[in-house]
Amino acid sequence: MRYPYLSLTLLMSAILLLAPSIASAESYYIDSKQAYADIADGLQAGDTVILKNGVWQDFEILLEGEGTEQSPITLKAEKSGEVILSGQSNLRLSGKYLVVSGLVFKDGYTPTSSVIEFRKDKDNYAYHSRVTEIVIDNYNNPDKQESDYWVALYGKHNRFDHSHLVGKRNRGVTLAVRLNHENSQENYHQIDHNYFGYRPIFGSNGGETIRIGTSHYSLSDSFTLVENNVFEHTNGEVEIISVKSGKNTLKGNLFLEARGTLTLRHGNGNIIEENVLIGNGVDHTGGIRVINKDQIIRNNYLEGLTGFRFGSGFTVMNGVPDSPINRYHQVENAVIENNTFINVEHMQLAAGSDAERSAVPISSQFTNNLIVNQNGQNPFTISDDVSEVRFAKNISNTQVPSELKNGFTIEDIALERNENDLLFPAKAFSTKNGTDVGASRSLKKISKDEVGVSWYPKLSPLVEFDSGKTRHINLSTQSLSEAIQQAESGDTLLLEAGDFVIPKLIPIDKTLSIKAKNAQQTRLSCERTALFEIQDGGALKLDGLVLSGANSPDSANNAVVRTQKWGMIENYRFELHNSIVENLDINHSFHFFVSGKGAFADHIHIENNQFKSVTGDIIQLNKEIEDLGIYNAEYITFHQNQFSDIAGALAKVYRGGTDESTFGPHFLFTDNQVSATGKGKRNKENASVYLHGVQQTHIANNLFENSAPIVIEHTVGEPQTLIENNTFKATESPNIVELRVDGPHTARLNNNTVLN
Repeated sequence: MRYPYLSLTLLMSAILLLAPSIASAESYYIDSKQAYADIADGLQAGDTVILKNGVWQDFEILLEGEGTEQSPITLKAEKSGEVILSGQSNLRLSGKYLVVSGLVFKDGYTPTSSVIEFRKDKDNYAYHSRVTEIVIDNYNNPDKQESDYWVALYGKHNRFDHSHLVGKRNRGVTLAVRLNHENSQENYHQIDHNYFGYRPIFGSNGGETIRIGTSHYSLSDSFTLVENNVFEHTNGEVEIISVKSGKNTLKGNLFLEARGTLTLRHGNGNIIEENVLIGNGVDHTGGIRVINKDQIIRNNYLEGLTGFRFGSGFTVMNGVPDSPINRYHQVENAVIENNTFINVEHMQLAAGSDAERSAVPISSQFTNNLIVNQNGQNPFTISDDVSEVRFAKNISNTQVPSELKNGFTIEDIALERNENDLLFPAKAFSTKNGTDVGASRSLKKISKDEVGVSWYPKLSPLVEFDSGKTRHINLSTQSLSEAIQQAESGDTLLLEAGDFVIPKLIPIDKTLSIKAKNAQQTRLSCERTALFEIQDGGALKLDGLVLSGANSPDSANNAVVRTQKWGMIENYRFELHNSIVENLDINHSFHFFVSGKGAFADHIHIENNQFKSVTGDIIQLNKEIEDLGIYNAEYITFHQNQFSDIAGALAKVYRGGTDESTFGPHFLFTDNQVSATGKGKRNKENASVYLHGVQQTHIANNLFENSAPIVIEHTVGEPQTLIENNTFKATESPNIVELRVDGPHTARLNNNTVLN
C-alpha cells in the first residue's frame, strides 16, 4: 500500500530543511588578494570561491570553514591551469569538507614549511578535504639546503589526487604524510592518480618523493592509501617512497626509470601490491626494500632494474637486535608471494649484515614468485642466515644459491609481452596444487595519461647537448657574450679559427655546446679570473678548442670554468672533448674546473684532451667538507686524456659523513696518460687523484709516470673500488685506507704494474 500524502509531507520537510543551506550558498569571483581576505572568514557549506585567471604574486591562501559531504566549500581556478601562484605563495586548508582545484605553483617558493598544507597551524587541521588537479612545477627555495615540503598531509580522511608535481630541487620530501599528532594518526588519507615527475639527484639525504610518517612515530598506524600514481625519474635519493608507519597500502603504482626503491623503512603491517617497477636498464633503478614486521609484498611486477645493495631490485634487510626506533628493526612474518622479477640484476637477502645489523629475517615466507633473467645470471646475494625464511613453490630460469634450492624449480622460460606491455611466460606455470606463480596476468600498468592533469605537459626537463640549431660564429665580428645571449638552449656555437682574448666572464645559464669549426684551430683565453661560469639552468660542452691561461690576471685560484660560487639550486652538466688546455701557470693554484659550494653536477665528462702546464687542480669537487653526506657531482669521467706538468691533482672529490641515502659519487678514470702530476707543494693531499667517500670507483688501463700516488679513502656504505691494468712508473702504488671500518681495505687491485 502506498501513502502518497505521507511521502509528499516527508519530501516537503526535507526541502524545507535543506532550503536554508541552499539559499545561503554563495559563489565569489575573486580578482585580488584583498577581495579574498574580505570573504575568507565567512565561508559556509556550499560556497564556491573562483580565482580570476592570471598570475597571483605572493598570495598565501588559507581556506578555512566547515563544509559538509554534500556541500563542501570549494576554491578553484576560473580555468584550470590559468591561475598561477608565484613568488612566495602557498595554500593551507583547515576545517572539514574543503575542495581546491586547478591551481599552478611556479616561479617562486613557499615562505613557510610547505607549499600545500592540510592544516592552519599545529592545533587546527583539515578533515575530509581534497586537493585535486594542482600543478607544482620547480617551485624551489633558492637555498638548496633549506628544507620544505611541497605537500604536507595532516588531519584525517584527506585526499590528494590527479595532480602534477615535477622538479623539486631543494631539500625536503615532495609529499609527506605527517603523524606527529594523534589527530593525524590512523588518518586514512588517499594519494592517488598523481604524476610525480623528474626529481633530480639531490646529492645527499633529504630527497624522498613520498614519506609516510617518521621514525619517531613509526609504531603508529597511518592507514594511508597510495594508489595508481606514476613516479617517473624521481631520482632524489635511495628512497623514492619511505614508509615510516604502519598499516599503509601502496597499490597499482608505476615506477618508471626511477633511481631508488620503495622502502618499508619503519612501521609494521604494510601491504605492497600490484605495483609495476620498470627500470629499462637505467643505473640504480631499484625495487622494494623490506624491513620490520608483518609486511605483505604480493602481485608486483619488476623489470629491468639494475640497482644493488640497499637499492637493489629486491632487498630483505638484516635488523639491529633490540633496535632503537630510528635504526633497523628485524624482518619478521613477511609474506612475499606471487611477484614477478624479470631481468632484475640484484636481489639481496639479509642485506646490510654487519656487527650492528645482525638480526636475520625470521618467520617469513617467499613463495610462488617468478624470477627470470634472460642473461642467465643468478640475481641472489645472501649476506647472512636465511634459514628462517620459508622458500617454496618459486620458479626461476637460473640456478639459485644452495640455501634456496629446495624452494625453487628451475625451468627454461620463454617470455612474451601481453596487451598491458608486461612480460609473462609464453606458457603459464603453476605449482602442484594449481596456484599460479608470479604476478597475475590481469595486472595492469597504469599509463601517464591516466594520472596528473590533462592540461599540463609531462615533458623531460633536460635539454640535451647539440639538440638545437648550429650557429656559425666569427669572433672577429661578434663577441662570444653576444652569441651566447642570442642562442637558445640546446644550440651549438661553431667557432671560426682564430686566437681570441675574451675580456669578461661568460655566464652560462642554458644548455650550450661551444665547438671549434676546425679542431684545435680556435684559441680562447680570458682576462678575468675565469672564462666560463655555469649558473642555474646552465650546462656546457666544449669541443675542439685550445683554452689558454696566458692572458689571465696574475692571481691565485684562477679557473677556466667554474660554477656559481654559491647558491645554485639546479643541477648542471659539463663536458670537455678533443681540446687542449695549456699555460694555466700565470700564478700558483690555477685550476681548470672549480665547483662552488652547493653546486651539483649530474655528470662531468672529460675525454680525449691534452692538459699541460697547470699549477692547480684539473677538477675540484671538494667544497662540501662539513661531513653531512653532501657532495658536488654524481658521475665524473676521465677517458683517453693526456696530462703533463700538473702541480695539483687531476681530481679532488669529497663526500663526507655517515649517511647512506645516496648512490654516488661515481668516478671513472680509463685509458689516460699521466706524467709529472700531483707533486706541487700546495697539493696538500699529495695525490694525483684524491677520492674521499666515493662510492663507485673504476681506474683502469692508465699510465702514471713520475707522479704522486692515487689516494682513496673509503668511508660510509660498501664502496666499490676497482683498480686494474694500470702501469705506475716512478709512481707509488695506490694508497687506499678504510676510515670507518677496521681491517684491510676492500678495493680490488688487479693486474697493475709498478715500475720503480
